[in-house]
Amino acid sequence: MNPSAKIAASKTPSKGRPAGRSGNPAKAATAPAVQRGPITWRDWVAGARLRTLPLAIAPVALGTGAGVLMLSFVDEPWHPWRFVLALIVALALQVGVNYANDYSDGIRGTDEHRVGPSRLTGSGLVPPKRVLAVALVFFGIAAVAGLVLVVLTQQWWLLAVGAAAIVAAWFYTGGKRPYGYAGLGELFVFVFFGLVATAGSAFVQALDVNLEAWTGGAGVGLIACAVLMANNLRDIDQDRAAGKRTLSVLVGPLVSRILFAVFLLLPFGLVVFWSFVYPTATLVLFALLAAIPACVIVGWGRTPREFISALQLASLTALAYGVGLGLVFAL
Repeated sequence: MNPSAKIAASKTPSKGRPAGRSGNPAKAATAPAVQRGPITWRDWVAGARLRTLPLAIAPVALGTGAGVLMLSFVDEPWHPWRFVLALIVALALQVGVNYANDYSDGIRGTDEHRVGPSRLTGSGLVPPKRVLAVALVFFGIAAVAGLVLVVLTQQWWLLAVGAAAIVAAWFYTGGKRPYGYAGLGELFVFVFFGLVATAGSAFVQALDVNLEAWTGGAGVGLIACAVLMANNLRDIDQDRAAGKRTLSVLVGPLVSRILFAVFLLLPFGLVVFWSFVYPTATLVLFALLAAIPACVIVGWGRTPREFISALQLASLTALAYGVGLGLVFAL
């Protein structure tokens, strides 16, 4: 079935209940809709949603650069292993939340009329409990790497920050009242994949957080919100039918397209600000070569494939932005 046919199907309610909703979520999760061959490693890689991983790399790179800057003022070397551990925490959390979303949306029947890449649970490829187990494994990896960071820095209060990040990752679509179903996804993404990840990466380097880290965290957080907005805009009709009230569902397609451009372009105002202090920061403006086409695609796009392309460009923007500013601060 082509994308337009899928969208049309999602708008046609079945008798007795809205389209996209299963009368028995558990049954919907365990009864595969389509018979396919055995699960392969490619299916698991697809479930990890690699195109979202730049959102984990960007804040760690930027925050580390800000931390290195602070260390340079006291003539102390940076801590490469702390950077590696912070990166493991961020990547493991990102992959963990992707699998957790796959599980939670699948057992609710939200992915029944999905128009994007197929999910492991919703498509019936993998038993839900196995997807949940993989999600928990990645959350465990993040917890272990975070614990090592706490031991190295002797900042035990960071355990609470790490626990809050794991809880936020789970309740995005998990639990009885997931905040991702109430239009709060962008807010939590901004906080945890923006401010917390960037400031935390700076702190484990220098045991302090500077203005560069806070503003940089706001920038990458906004770009992460743009990525989520592109994803939710693609699925707006299906989410509405399934009762998933994302921000895009609440504000509608037109405002969602405007917000996407605001989220993606506003961070470059911070780049202009920092260019007065760090002239090489102007080089980060080259990331607009990915950001502007993404805004054009979202502004006039209609098909799922177009929104996926915009999502990929926004993720590339996040990577260029975070790594670029991180290098500016560090060097």
